[in-house]
Amino acid sequence: MLHNIPFIAVIVLIAIGLYGVLFKRNLIKIVMGINIIGSGVNLFLIELGYREGGVAPIFTSAPKLEMVLPTPQALTLTSIVINIAVVALMLSLVTLIYKHYGGIDSEKRRLKG
Repeated sequence: MLHNIPFIAVIVLIAIGLYGVLFKRNLIKIVMGINIIGSGVNLFLIELGYREGGVAPIFTSAPKLEMVLPTPQALTLTSIVINIAVVALMLSLVTLIYKHYGGIDSEKRRLKG
């Protein structure tokens, strides 16, 4: 049961993020929900590559079975960079929406261009 805790944390993080995206009206909270979903996905990718007692794959003298998987780590690093860029873009769009409409409530500003 203890080795399932990271997967439970992944489910909780993604559920909290989905709640923020689906049920909040404030655009900043929606962006925060998307960021939390990205953190859950990153935790999932890291947990996929974890091996108990594994060593880094840079050591060439280590047996093949004792190495951790490097691919999920590379995917997680890429995912972090993409997540930062997406959140920065969304926050800049929220700033433009605030300047144009005078608020960031998604229900009040729907298609009143």
